[in-house]
Amino acid sequence: MGDRGRLVIPAEVRGRVGLAEGTPVVLFETLAGLVLLTRAQLRERVRGDLAGLDLVGELLAERRAESAREDAA
Repeated sequence: MGDRGRLVIPAEVRGRVGLAEGTPVVLFETLAGLVLLTRAQLRERVRGDLAGLDLVGELLAERRAESAREDAA
């Protein structure tokens, strides 16, 4: 960590992971520590985490159940 709060990534690591000057990155905190990803890596991670989920279907089912409860009241 530099004196101005800048994070220095060694050239060897930058080359290995394909980081070039100006590459947008995302830094976020997890329970295990800090994670640094490029936007593309983050996008793929989120897509992987959401793969197989039917979020729209789940939302519609919740709304239908809520509507049925309101109609029954």
